[in-house]
Amino acid sequence: MSKANVTLKESAIQYGLVLGGILAISTVLMYALNQELFLSVWIGVGTILVVIGTGIFATAKAKDILGGFMSFKEAFTAYFITTAVGLAISTVVGILIFSIVDTELASYLNEQSIEMTREFMERFNTPQEVIDESLRELKEVDNFSIANQVKSYFSGLIVQAVIGLLIGLIFKKVDPNAID
Repeated sequence: MSKANVTLKESAIQYGLVLGGILAISTVLMYALNQELFLSVWIGVGTILVVIGTGIFATAKAKDILGGFMSFKEAFTAYFITTAVGLAISTVVGILIFSIVDTELASYLNEQSIEMTREFMERFNTPQEVIDESLRELKEVDNFSIANQVKSYFSGLIVQAVIGLLIGLIFKKVDPNAID
């Protein structure tokens, strides 16, 4: 393994730790200041943008480390490691909060999510039997269980891998002076 790859991976891990810290702090602040924010679509969108933005920033920094040239694999690796580490930290914090520190909050948020879904479906004139069936299914799922949080982490990794493939295509730049 070349020194550049080690440096690239170390850099990606460092940015992943920064991302994880940002996500962890925002989760703790939402828990401490306003727990309703866990249900906000805009907070979710903002979080996704922060994850993608940090991954892109880490990939750009990796390209600088490599002298302005990087392969598709190196670009993908920089992006994916950053987001995987950051999301792992965020998942651990979520598990600690919802499964250990405050299990009642998880129940409350699940109930609120079900109510929001009901209101949303009613606004779109969804037939009552469809609403009832959807709500019955939602009541059977604990979105904040350890298993579901881990499942969400891996689902998120799949999404980030797809985004990472696109970022890899955008950031790859072949060194014209390289000897194959």
